[in-house]
Amino acid sequence: MASDVLKTEFCGIPMASPIVLLSGCVGFGEEYTRVEGYSNADVGAVVLKGTTGDARLGNPPHRVYETPDGMLNAIGLQNPGVDAVVDTILPGLDFSETRFFANVSGSTIEEYERVTKRFDDSDIDAIEINISCPNVKEGGVQFGNDPEMSARVVAACRAQTSKPIIAKLSPNQTDIQENARLCIEAGTDGFAVINTLMGMAIDSETRKPIIGNVRGGLSGPAIKPVALLKVQQVYEVAKDHGVPIIGQGGITTAKDAIEFIIAGASAVGVGTALFYDPLVCPKINAGIAEYLVSHQLESIAPLIGSLEL
Repeated sequence: MASDVLKTEFCGIPMASPIVLLSGCVGFGEEYTRVEGYSNADVGAVVLKGTTGDARLGNPPHRVYETPDGMLNAIGLQNPGVDAVVDTILPGLDFSETRFFANVSGSTIEEYERVTKRFDDSDIDAIEINISCPNVKEGGVQFGNDPEMSARVVAACRAQTSKPIIAKLSPNQTDIQENARLCIEAGTDGFAVINTLMGMAIDSETRKPIIGNVRGGLSGPAIKPVALLKVQQVYEVAKDHGVPIIGQGGITTAKDAIEFIIAGASAVGVGTALFYDPLVCPKINAGIAEYLVSHQLESIAPLIGSLEL
């Protein structure tokens, strides 16, 4: 159980910790509960795996490749479809332990609308709109790298739900601040900054791509400096509108998390670190709590956006 000093809220949702487990890293919320010593009560929220209108098999192998200080993945949004998630998976989750956010993905605006509407009539606490997935050949990048298209997706989803909407922004674009501005106008309640960077790996012997999809999303400590900058840039746009940010990208320690909060994040996302240390979250919680106490702070609120430029 997280310390009381870590209690916070995101988009009006009370959370026991600022830590959010990122979509695609913990399946549909139950995977890590099988690990001895792990508890969803240690985190503020869990973002479920990307969900589409119909079931998807995902990309051909290889889907994952380890890189220096990170990993490439191109899973391709494999999932059983929104009806199966709402009807079969959500009833098995313990909503008394933590908050659960859906992750909505699609190839068309109509699919985003359909999936969002289905989650609106469920127990899910908030809906993350994945407009920035770099490892599917349709949708994803097309939507996320075009600010006007991003705003259209957000507006379409906004019309389908009264739940908080979190727009997941791509780092693979020219002007993330313009994208953020238009998404705020379209009705987003929060941001997730950032999604993975686009990358690839090559087998020098076969001279072929290692990832079956050719390209994939780069995550892990290697992308942290980029993520920190993007969080600070989006915060400059979002702060006057009261739109909070989940800062994510390479967080593995409490120090990393604190840096993201100082840059403007109201919550911090942990993903790739879970693959090599499933029990990393209690360690990050303890480090954040120790920092707050040593700096005589009663919560993370005074730290948010406290970067001195």
